[in-house]
Amino acid sequence: MTTTAKTESDTAAPTLIGARRLVVKIGSALLVDERTGHIRRAWLDALADDIAACRARGQEVVVVTSGAVAVGREHLGLRGRPLRLEEKQAAAATGQIRLAHAYQETLARHDVTVAQVLLTLEDTEERRRHLNGRATIDTLLRLGAVPVINENDTVATAEIRFGDNDRLAARVAQMISADTLVLLSDIDGLYTADPRKEPDAAHIPVVRELTAEIEGMAGEPPPGYSSGGMVTKIAAARIAMSGGCRMVIAKGKRMNPLAALERAPADGGALCTWFLPAAEPRTARKAWIAGHLAPHGVLIVDAGAVQALQQGKSLLPAGVTEAQGDFERGDLVVVQDAAGREIARGLCAYAAEDARRILGRRSAEIEAVLGFRGRDVMIHRDDLVMR
Repeated sequence: MTTTAKTESDTAAPTLIGARRLVVKIGSALLVDERTGHIRRAWLDALADDIAACRARGQEVVVVTSGAVAVGREHLGLRGRPLRLEEKQAAAATGQIRLAHAYQETLARHDVTVAQVLLTLEDTEERRRHLNGRATIDTLLRLGAVPVINENDTVATAEIRFGDNDRLAARVAQMISADTLVLLSDIDGLYTADPRKEPDAAHIPVVRELTAEIEGMAGEPPPGYSSGGMVTKIAAARIAMSGGCRMVIAKGKRMNPLAALERAPADGGALCTWFLPAAEPRTARKAWIAGHLAPHGVLIVDAGAVQALQQGKSLLPAGVTEAQGDFERGDLVVVQDAAGREIARGLCAYAAEDARRILGRRSAEIEAVLGFRGRDVMIHRDDLVMR
């Protein structure tokens, strides 16, 4: 691509108000006082107030937090020098408990339940882990909890680590089909050059396409606890936008940083940079299913199931008459009618062997047949594309 970055007026920029499912990434430099190694509780309380306000207007919120290593190293006496991998893992094991407790305490003021979720790079890339993680987060949101996610540093090796939570947050947003990702940073967005070195650098309010020019604007990460920088934020934007998720970079050190994004800068809101994708999250996911995966099997369905799918419903086991091929849970399968015509394709919630055992059965019978309670559907409508 050769198109240059497009900038728009502040009044044309979006705001946080339109978000439906929101992922908020919090960096170590915001959450942890670098001088003392302690959590900045007043700032975290203000952020929790923002999260409660988002939830009050019907928005679902997921938090991706850094800070476990930064908090834990203080309590293990590991400050003042670079840490080896095993020392980072030990610090994370200590810090994760303290972080989870801090989030629990501050959101309890709003009667909000917090759930800790630890992920590795493999959890977002391997299909079955991806589906399990997605289902868990979806369920927590449906039950009214706020998932607080961090990289599972205590078990991740150097080869399977994200290395920064910007990209982890983007993968989470992509995994759960979030429509908005907020990266709270120590800088208020993207500039034409590093503003710490180039005072005349121009701020870019909106980016609609990631070009070589945009990537060239990323500077070096700042010193301190942060492992990110603009380079990782641009990488996160690429992941998020490919999943149909818009992303915003905003300065997080101010109190109530999310509330500041509810208005455009021209209306008193925070200066920030929005990265806007060409597609909605579900549209992007459907396109990925339709065009970027090779099918591993075939499900033959009856006329009633065909009609239900055409009405936008999920595929139930009761409507499946035959399962062909050797596929695993989460693999792509083709859905055909009795005449062999392809009518849809999607990600199957069951492996082939289990699918054959429950085909033709009502959803209520699945547990008795398989010995465990799986999903009520063979293919959920969000994981299915009509042909």
